[in-house]
Amino acid sequence: MRAIASVSDKSGLVPFFEGLQGAGLELYSTGGTKKVLQDGGIAVHGISDLTGFPEILDGRVKTLHPKVYGGLLALRDNAAHQRELAEHGIGPIDLVVVNLYPFMETVARDGVTLAEALENIDIGGPTLLRAAAKNFPSVLVVVDPEDYGWVRERIGQGDVPLEERRRLAQKAFQHVALYDTAIARYLRGDGDPFPQELTIGLSRIQSLRYGENPHQQSAFYREVLSTGATIASAQQLHGKELSHNNIIDADAAWTAVRDFAQPAAVVIKHTNPCGLAAHDDQAEAYRRAYSGDTVSAFGAIVAFNRALTLAAAEEVRKIFYEIVIAPDFDPEALALLKRKKDLRILQIATAANPPGESGPGLDYRRVSGGMLVQGADEIDEDPASWRTATKRQPTAEELADLAFAWKAVKHVKSNAILLAKDQTLLGMGAGQPNRVTSVHLALRAAGERSHGSVLASDAFFPFADGVELAAQGGVTAIAQPGGSIRDEEVIKAADQAGLAMVFTGTRHFKH
Repeated sequence: MRAIASVSDKSGLVPFFEGLQGAGLELYSTGGTKKVLQDGGIAVHGISDLTGFPEILDGRVKTLHPKVYGGLLALRDNAAHQRELAEHGIGPIDLVVVNLYPFMETVARDGVTLAEALENIDIGGPTLLRAAAKNFPSVLVVVDPEDYGWVRERIGQGDVPLEERRRLAQKAFQHVALYDTAIARYLRGDGDPFPQELTIGLSRIQSLRYGENPHQQSAFYREVLSTGATIASAQQLHGKELSHNNIIDADAAWTAVRDFAQPAAVVIKHTNPCGLAAHDDQAEAYRRAYSGDTVSAFGAIVAFNRALTLAAAEEVRKIFYEIVIAPDFDPEALALLKRKKDLRILQIATAANPPGESGPGLDYRRVSGGMLVQGADEIDEDPASWRTATKRQPTAEELADLAFAWKAVKHVKSNAILLAKDQTLLGMGAGQPNRVTSVHLALRAAGERSHGSVLASDAFFPFADGVELAAQGGVTAIAQPGGSIRDEEVIKAADQAGLAMVFTGTRHFKH
């Protein structure tokens, strides 16, 4: 058996080739891989011994040679191919063990230069993998150290079945595709988010028991080169394994709470905030968030945008939650929460992504036969720039609550209505076919607390009925984008009720 090995990840390499010594192994390698093999007692030749040509350009050209690719690509059952190999003194190569330069790890470092990034783009490795995988019925290609054990066993038993060879080839092509996607994403930068051709590189974090429902399969993936504080980068500190739905809700919770610069807490149920509050005292922020909907909070997810204090943890532990999320945990707070055996605790480091910033990225939405891609719903909005459409201006207190409600409502499913007072969500209506029904739901959830509250609507009111209903419920001020053909009717209804209403000029649909 003739083999080539050239790997960046050298784990398990020596034991793998130790197990093949009895198979008449003739092994060729390069650079650091060759040294590791030699130090491990494995008989190995330099790649130049195979090609008859020295490595040049500081090792940039090593394996790109006909004696390598002829040996990989020749069809074993093609007589003409075999005659050409013999004519040029080329022997077949049966095994390629390769994984690639650490490009993704390199560009993830702070301060990496373009020159460093380019130097870590592997050329020979992907070419070896593609050539070997193209001819997989005759050439074994191994890219993942996790496969070393069973491949070694199969070779020891005589051969690797065709279907398993095919699986190894698929894995090699996928590895190269992910690598190329990461390079393209890096070189594209943020200047061209919607190129003519787009691939999304994903690396599996874990397999899940099932998807939204038990009959659906599911797995959790991380997007390559993703940065910032995200659910995909979270560390689970305690509790049961996360489910598909847990991850969706946890993402909604973290996305909502990280939007606030002030210390904040959010309670999420089925991706919607049923409670949300901002307050300098974290425990008080949580208590106010919980008060938003004490019924729906049972079995929900709670998230904080600051390290969780013991005082807040003591409040949280009184209620059954599925998950608690924070960028960090005071040791006493973590110890207290861990007393709940099944409570899932997620820590999301925010060094590159402080509260109030959500980091770069695109939103992807799968549709039948395609994908919608858009930028994230992130825009700097200054309440001072909002236009007051009514005769009455909002008071300073109302304007502060409108700013809070406006930031919160974008995390509620459309048609979204949110009531707030004292930087606290009091009630919301989500996902309704018409906006007035959402107003009904928000008022019902808030109850008597709606009197003196403010209202945020993620899109304009198409009719005056929503404003009239809000006024009947005691709402005193409204924030909405404006832009309806019936704006004058809506403004008139607000004026008649003595409401203050501002037009933000921005819509925040969340379908």
